[in-house]
Amino acid sequence: MSPVQITAGFNPLRLPSDRRLNRIAGPSGLIIFGVTGDLSRKKLMPAVYDLANRGLLPPGFALVGFARREWEDQDFAQVVHDAVKQYSRTPFDEDVWNQLATGIRFVQGEFDDAAAFGRLKETIDELDRDRGTMGNHAFYLSIPPKSFPQVTEQLRNSGLAEQKDGQWRRVVIEKPFGSDLVTARELNDVVESVFPPDSVFRIDHYLGKETVQNILALRFANQLYEPIWNANYVDHVQITMAEDVGVGGRAGYYDGIGAARDVIQNHLLQLLALTAMEEPVSFEASHLRAEKEKVLSAVRLPKDLAAHTARGQYSGGWAGGEKVIGFLDEEGMNPQSTTETYAAMRLDIDTRRWAGVPFYLRTGKRLGRRVTEIAVVFKRAPQYLFEESQTAALGQNALVIRVQPDEGVTIRFGSKVPGAGMQVRDVTMDFGYGHAFTEASPEAYERLILDVLLGDPPLFPRHEEVELSWKILDPIEEFWATQGQPEQYRPGTWGPASADDLMARDGRTWRRP
Repeated sequence: MSPVQITAGFNPLRLPSDRRLNRIAGPSGLIIFGVTGDLSRKKLMPAVYDLANRGLLPPGFALVGFARREWEDQDFAQVVHDAVKQYSRTPFDEDVWNQLATGIRFVQGEFDDAAAFGRLKETIDELDRDRGTMGNHAFYLSIPPKSFPQVTEQLRNSGLAEQKDGQWRRVVIEKPFGSDLVTARELNDVVESVFPPDSVFRIDHYLGKETVQNILALRFANQLYEPIWNANYVDHVQITMAEDVGVGGRAGYYDGIGAARDVIQNHLLQLLALTAMEEPVSFEASHLRAEKEKVLSAVRLPKDLAAHTARGQYSGGWAGGEKVIGFLDEEGMNPQSTTETYAAMRLDIDTRRWAGVPFYLRTGKRLGRRVTEIAVVFKRAPQYLFEESQTAALGQNALVIRVQPDEGVTIRFGSKVPGAGMQVRDVTMDFGYGHAFTEASPEAYERLILDVLLGDPPLFPRHEEVELSWKILDPIEEFWATQGQPEQYRPGTWGPASADDLMARDGRTWRRP
């Protein structure tokens, strides 16, 4: 009997009875606010097309754009067409496009224009009649967070958020989910006053990446790792998200936000939770969230924040063979800005599994290379059999989960060097998605948009997780606010010297990916 082949779109979090079949969204429509932005053009529109191209959307699927531009339906359709041609993952198919294009609509209006939301309701009602969307619609708020309250209120006042029997209405929110605990709670109160909690989907696109979900498979589908995934064997864990680019055109947004709020509060703390959580009862959303919330509740901040946190700003210099300007010289940047472009910190988790195991988180811009990884570094084995000279080149065993760009897993361990003597040094075994599977991984937004349409929320954090994350980060941000200007670091390096000092105090060093 030949092995069952798992087809494109298979989600390890969902096990259908026939694993050769994909789950296809039912009758539905997607309304995107902010369709003129980069996120919509580069990610959302191509993801919708790719889902259609893979046969995962219903024939009558509808895509509606809402923006202030004075466009007709055909103008918006051309914008979608151009975005799809440039950015879609799957090949362009004229038949697929023609089918999708028949359901594309556009509504012109401002967020404060009640009449525009009335026209949007008329458009949706027409789609229900003519396209068979059956009253099932998701509102994707690809807009600045300050506009969330206004748009959600308009959705309520116009009746667009109303869910009648047998229908659903959902809202999708992009990060950031607030700028601190207070604003996150205010945002949650506003959104959940209009939509039930189970109809609110907070998108963290990192959670849609194949390798992030593979953390669960790696840990819980294998006997090899879970028995040693604890303080008895693990020395420490490093979670890194590094970028080799600067803030560029995002200077206005980035100033006042910074690396910790932009990346650590959401992406890295979610990776920490998935790495450290206990085995859930099932992969149902409620069970996954419960275990992640336990981990985040158990996170303990270092007593000495000066010694165990670090922040920096990239200066001007050379990176990637070209001369680049410093953060404070970026266009639109306040030259006195104290916003960090690099952040690092030590966190501990007060549970039986992780007591005494530090988790080191770091993120930054203009670093040595673009990489996101989770490195589980193990304690050294007893070396009494070997002379010190024989293991001088042997480091600590490590399991490294590469989230991007070269998705896969690397295991570092010691092996004898060929020859007469007994010399042991580090070697690696590598698993890469591109080598092991012929099927290309879907983009994160493909998976997340499909999950919204299916009403399948395991990959979406609830407001409890968001608030717990802010409880972790807020004291660090408040401490940094008293510290003046961040330390400068050269582009192309791995951050400020204070970050290396943070590790050195614990007798450890950062990995150089």
